[in-house]
Amino acid sequence: MRIHRLDAPQCLVGEGPVWDVAEQALYYVDIIGKQVHRYDPANGISKSWAVPGVIGSLAVREQGGLLVALADGLYALNTDDGTVEPLYLPTGLNPQIQFNDGKVDRAGRFVVGTTDSKVKEPLGAIYTFNSDHDLTMINDDIIISNGPCWSPDNKTFYFSDTGRNQIYAYDYDLETGRADNRRKFANTQELGLGGIPDGATVDSDGLMWMAICEGSKVVAFRPDGTLERCINMPISLPASVMFGGPDLDLLYVTTIDPLALKALGMDKPAEDGGGALWVIEGLGAKGLPEPRFIG
Repeated sequence: MRIHRLDAPQCLVGEGPVWDVAEQALYYVDIIGKQVHRYDPANGISKSWAVPGVIGSLAVREQGGLLVALADGLYALNTDDGTVEPLYLPTGLNPQIQFNDGKVDRAGRFVVGTTDSKVKEPLGAIYTFNSDHDLTMINDDIIISNGPCWSPDNKTFYFSDTGRNQIYAYDYDLETGRADNRRKFANTQELGLGGIPDGATVDSDGLMWMAICEGSKVVAFRPDGTLERCINMPISLPASVMFGGPDLDLLYVTTIDPLALKALGMDKPAEDGGGALWVIEGLGAKGLPEPRFIG
């Protein structure tokens, strides 16, 4: 196994990596840097787009361009000219709430969570956004939404409330997009992982891989919530993970620059490689292709 840093755009808060199989490229976001980045590992070429607000996540659209979840709503990013146009702006949204982590299910819906920007109250929720641009809530009582991903058979939906150190599993109906029977999957504090649950993905064997932010780790959970693997990272703030590469056997890891957290009132020492894009090779695991948003 080899862990190394890539020559790709640096982030203040790197999150939301998505590997697009058709393009053979990795997209990811810089939340407070208000940027979307695209990295092509075949030629080392990167491209970036500025967005007009804090960005939580993205999805590649089937019709071209990107869906981006900004703090106040869901937008279309035209990757040809960089323009950003609203797709859905919820009315009456509590200004303390912002859209955060999201991912596309295998029916092509965008499933996205909201977060209390003051990271104190369970004011957030989980929503599905379909091809008709309808937003439907599927669960609430969330402080910080993170890590949406699905089991290979689409029957289990995983989602984390970082504010509670809690990872949940739900029964998922791919046909309707309903998520029911929320139950405890794992708790990072109880497991002594030294950090909080952040971005996640699932491999072809059904293991759920997760970045443990503030814990300097990437871990893999079995479907029963027990730990399968624990990988120590050379940086303290890994933020999210995504399988990519031609064989989907490379695990990309986005990270946070500790100095960026001072703006949030958190005093962290500087570290080399914080905010960089990293990759783990030789895991012996393979991911699943990420679907595109059909709207």
